[in-house]
Amino acid sequence: MTRFRTRLAMLSSVAALAAGALVPVQLAGAQSAAAAAAYQWVALGDSYTAGVIPAAGDTFEVPRDGCERTDQSYPQVIDRDLGSLLELTNVSCGAATIEDVTFRAQQPIGRHLPPFSEDPDYPFPPVPPQSEAVGPGTDVVTVGAGGNTLGFADILFQCLQLGAGSGGVGTPCRDDLADDIPSRLNKVSGDYDEMLNVLHERAPHAKILAVGYPTVIPEDTSKCRYNDLEQFGSITQGDLDWLRQDVLAPLNKAIEKSTSAHDAARFIDLYDSSQNHSVCDNGKWVEGLFTRFPDQPALVHPNARGHRNAADHVAAAMLDAIGVG
Repeated sequence: MTRFRTRLAMLSSVAALAAGALVPVQLAGAQSAAAAAAYQWVALGDSYTAGVIPAAGDTFEVPRDGCERTDQSYPQVIDRDLGSLLELTNVSCGAATIEDVTFRAQQPIGRHLPPFSEDPDYPFPPVPPQSEAVGPGTDVVTVGAGGNTLGFADILFQCLQLGAGSGGVGTPCRDDLADDIPSRLNKVSGDYDEMLNVLHERAPHAKILAVGYPTVIPEDTSKCRYNDLEQFGSITQGDLDWLRQDVLAPLNKAIEKSTSAHDAARFIDLYDSSQNHSVCDNGKWVEGLFTRFPDQPALVHPNARGHRNAADHVAAAMLDAIGVG
């Protein structure tokens, strides 16, 4: 991504030089023209887009709406990188399902995750369906969703309980839940197709970039320490292998397959670039159940380094989509 960041720096320098060359009489008109020329970008998605955890930065909305968008999440990183080239509307929201993106108002949960944490501002008022932020003037839509429709957080919680009951032996979670996974994945595929249709209807000229999920569990699960709450706690090694192979990999494949059926959409793969940066790797880009036990719950979400990687790949795809660079 060094070449990409160099291109960003060059674009910023050109913009700065052009702005500096303007005489004061022209400045107001030039600023209006620049604003009119900015590409309109809407960022949609769940907590892997919004940021949510302290390791992905600080929340910046005042007053809080409970969606927990953080200043190191990839939409905000790209917004800073690309400056005035794109005008960002970020309506991503922690815990959002695909249906919350498409048509359903969502009641955000903030950081109210008992028994791990209590949010003094909970409950929050509902936020509109995220697709309402998309319109005929939208040039680019990025969307990262599907994990909550799959119910990945619930699956993790069940795997924790079952792994604790087995003493770390075997594949109790796979044995209990495997038969249910195909129907969950079918739900993801159907909802994703509907979402892409709605986004295209609302913004017929926009490029839609569907962002996949990064590597969470390593290929070598012997790296993961049983009962380490800063990794995967009491989930067994066998169940981690199952989650990687039969749950998370198919989730990305389902999203990619749905995206490939839509001419206006393109899939952005984050999995390959984030290998060797899983929860159980030393240079991790995804936090475990806790960033620091017991006061910093993370519940398996990307940290600022993971969002930086996502920003590099998503921004490169955005520049290609709008024909810049």
